[in-house]
This record gives sequence, C-alpha cells and structure tokens, in this order.
Amino acid sequence: MSAGLVGRDLALWLDERRLFRPLDLAVVPGEILVLTGPSGCGKSSLLLAFCGLLPGRFRLTGDWWLDGTDLRALPPESRHLGLLFQEALLLPHLTVGENLALALPRRRGEGAAARRARVAETLAEAQLEGYADRDPATLSGGQRARVALLRTLLSGPRALLLDEPFAALDPALRTEIRGLVVAAARRAGLPCLLVSHDPWEAASLGARRLEMIPEP
Repeated sequence: MSAGLVGRDLALWLDERRLFRPLDLAVVPGEILVLTGPSGCGKSSLLLAFCGLLPGRFRLTGDWWLDGTDLRALPPESRHLGLLFQEALLLPHLTVGENLALALPRRRGEGAAARRARVAETLAEAQLEGYADRDPATLSGGQRARVALLRTLLSGPRALLLDEPFAALDPALRTEIRGLVVAAARRAGLPCLLVSHDPWEAASLGARRLEMIPEP
C-alpha cells in the first residue's frame, strides 16, 4: 500500500440512502486534493467519517487507509488526522497560548516552562509573537485562522482534512491563509484533502480536483 491517504469504493449513506456515487481517491504526502460537489452531497461528512466522527444515522462503506494503516480499525484519537473547519474553533475560556498548548504532544520530562517556550516559538514563526496571553475574542479573523492552523499542526497530524477553512475570510485574507496552509502541508509532507464549493479553488492551488456526484 502506497504512502498517503487512500480510499477505495467509498460511499456515504444516510439511513438506507446513498448520498453520492462510489468514488476512489489517493492523496500522496505533500499533495492537496480538492473535493467539490453540490451542497448536501456529503463532502463534510466524508471528512468526519475518515476521522471516525460520523453521527449515528450516517455510515461510510468502502476501504480507507493512511500510510497503509486501515483507519477503520483505529479509534478516532489514534488516527492522527488534523481536521480544520470553516470556523476557527478556539476555546474561548483559554488564552491563545493555552489553546496551542492543548495540542502539543507531551515530551518525557518536559516541564511547563519548556512547553510555553515551544508555544512562543511557534507563534513567533507565524508572525504572532507576543500573542500567547491574548484572549481569542480579541483576534482578527485572519489571526484566528492562523492560530487554528497552528493548533492543528502542533498536534502532529499524519494528514490534513480541511472543511472550507477559507470560506469566511475576505479575498485578501483567503489568499494569505490558503498560502500558509498549502506551504505547511507541503513542508511537512502531509497529504491534504480540502473540501470546497469553489470549482476554481483547485486551479488557484495548483491542485487536482475530484468531483463528488450526488445520487439522483
């Protein structure tokens, strides 16, 4: 089995109704695949299914692997998939630094000061130096999007699943944040599956596009 995120004969069901025609996909490390299709055909639900987070009435059939590992055999917390939503879901009762620290895998013998230093270094690299003590409510939309991306990357994912994370941003910010996501995915060698309603998004990213065809 090749490296990356692979799906074969995937079909999403709501009760007994199939939402889209079965499809195959393969995303190699460092590549971005843009998943498009009309509203309601199951694009976002497919991402949740990969993560093992589908609501009860939905089910995904077919086979899917990450780096040769059958994801169906693993609990959600062991799949190591980074999921980024349209809304930057930062915990409002925590500071920016505390939000990021939650995602940091613990290192043996690492104390609180060392973890704070890692968070501060990460923020500085993203042009957010000194933001560790900020309340998330005080951030601009672009800053919130960057912090959400940093938190996802700090968790050490093996693949990125992006559910229209740029849709709520104005055009200039959309271009900026999209560039950050693409660069981060390619730099880390992560397969990246991006859900979009924009049929031109793949071209703007220099990425392949896969169209989901809804069942009639």
